[in-house]
Amino acid sequence: MISENTHKELSLARPKEFEHRPVLLEEIVDSLNIKEDGTYVDGTLGGGGHASHVLQRLKKGRLIGIDQDGDAIEAASKRLLPFKEQVVIARSNYERMGQVLDSLGVIQVDGIYLDLGVSSYQLDTLERGFTYRDKDAPLDMRMDQRGERTAADIVNTCSEAELSRILWEYGEERYAKRIAKNLVEARKIKPIKTAGELVDVIRASIPMKLQASGGHPAKRTFQALRIELNQELFVLEHSIDGMIDRLKPGGRLCIITFHSLEDRIVKNRFRENENPCICPPGFPVCVCGRVSKGRVVTRKPIIPAPEEIAGNKRSKSSKLRVFERT
Repeated sequence: MISENTHKELSLARPKEFEHRPVLLEEIVDSLNIKEDGTYVDGTLGGGGHASHVLQRLKKGRLIGIDQDGDAIEAASKRLLPFKEQVVIARSNYERMGQVLDSLGVIQVDGIYLDLGVSSYQLDTLERGFTYRDKDAPLDMRMDQRGERTAADIVNTCSEAELSRILWEYGEERYAKRIAKNLVEARKIKPIKTAGELVDVIRASIPMKLQASGGHPAKRTFQALRIELNQELFVLEHSIDGMIDRLKPGGRLCIITFHSLEDRIVKNRFRENENPCICPPGFPVCVCGRVSKGRVVTRKPIIPAPEEIAGNKRSKSSKLRVFERT
C-alpha cells in the first residue's frame, strides 16, 4: 500500500533498474525468529531483497517497509507485488518509525531490522553522486532526494575547522586537517562540484606512498560527507531505544552495519538496554530504578561466510547484531 502522494512523486522521474544484493540474508531472516502471523518492520527497505524473504515465511502476518529513497520505494513496490495484501510501504526515515506505526494503529511488532549499507544502485547510479570512481559524478549523496542540501554544499560552505571535524569524526581520516585546508583553498578559485574535482584535492593532500597501499584515497572522505549530509550516526544512535520499545516480548531487533562507527553505536546501545543500571559497582542492590529491556543475542557480531564475500565483495565489512526484548 503506497500513498497517492508517493505515487505522484515517483512518477516524476522513473528510476533505472534497482539492483542490490542483500547481505547476510539467511542470517537476518533466521535471527528474526519469524512467526507466521507476526508483524515485522523493514526500516531500510531498499529494493525489497530482505523483505521478500521475510514475507515468504509469513502466512497471516504482515510487513511494514520504510525507506526514504524514492527509487527504492518504487523498486520494492514492484518486487513485493505478489505479497501486496500483506505489505504496507511508507516513504520515510526509520527515525520516524514510531510515527509510521502510530498512523497504522500498530503499537508493538514482532521484529524490526535495518540494513544500513548504501545500496549497489545508489553507488552505481552516476547522478546519485555516492561514488568517487566516476570523475563526472555530482557531489550529491542525498539518501532522500527531497532534501535540498547536498554534499557539494558541505564541501563549499563549511569552515575549514568544520570540514576537518567531519572528515576525522565520520571518516577517521588521518589527513583530515590537510584535506580541509586544501578544499578551502581550492574552492576560492572555483566551487567544487564533481567527484573528480574532490578526488583531485584529496590526492594532493595525501602522501603518494600511502595512496599506493591504502586503498582509494577518497574512500574515507566520501564516507564522512555522506554520513554528515544524511545524519546517519545521529539517526541510528537516537532511534535504537525507540525501536526496542516497539518490540513485543520475544521480539527482535536486527541491525546490519558496514563500518566501525555504526557497529560501535549498535553494540553500545544494545549493551545499555540489556544492563542500564548506573549504580556504583559497590552497591548491594540497584537503586537507580533502571530496568533491563532484554538481552543481547549476539555477543560477537555475525559476519558473512567466505562464500558470500566471494560472490559479493561489498558484503565483506558487514556485521549483524541482534537484540531480543524480554
